[in-house]
Amino acid sequence: MHDELKQSYQQLISAVGEDPQREGLLDTPKRAAKAMEYLTQGYRQTLAEITNNAVFTSDADDMVLIQDIELYSMCEHHLLPFVGKAHIAYIPEGKVLGLSKFARIVDMFARRFQIQEQLTHQIAQAVEEVTGAKGVGVIVEAKHMCMMMRGVEKQNSKMRTSVMLGNFRTDPKTRNEFLQLVKN
Repeated sequence: MHDELKQSYQQLISAVGEDPQREGLLDTPKRAAKAMEYLTQGYRQTLAEITNNAVFTSDADDMVLIQDIELYSMCEHHLLPFVGKAHIAYIPEGKVLGLSKFARIVDMFARRFQIQEQLTHQIAQAVEEVTGAKGVGVIVEAKHMCMMMRGVEKQNSKMRTSVMLGNFRTDPKTRNEFLQLVKN
């Protein structure tokens, strides 16, 4: 994959009218290929690998909130970055997940060409699948370079998406508790 990406970046540099042999660009295809491999590593990861059996038996049955998980993704429409944060809450049903695994779940799905709406769903479904939680709530808020660097060029725009599963969807009190906690 690396060599194919490297060649593609060299062609891209030529296609925009630059000289890929110019000193400052000589190693750019190699560096860009390496960066793209990293930015899309989510395609080569599985939920089982990243959670690595870090699911533990627990009597906890109150809401657990992990807030402000940084995320970096690439818009599938323009291949430009969007950056932001995810807030994940769940109500355990006999099992809890190791704290760092929530960030790994976010990264696995964010490190793919993506739209924010789908990213939010994937995170929520993965947490539900791994934990068997009574309910899961996920909010993602992000700034999109495709909105900021091109087109309408709106620098302060931000997108928020949410997915509520289980009792986060069916119980207004649970949903409201989550929304209030994220606000604070």
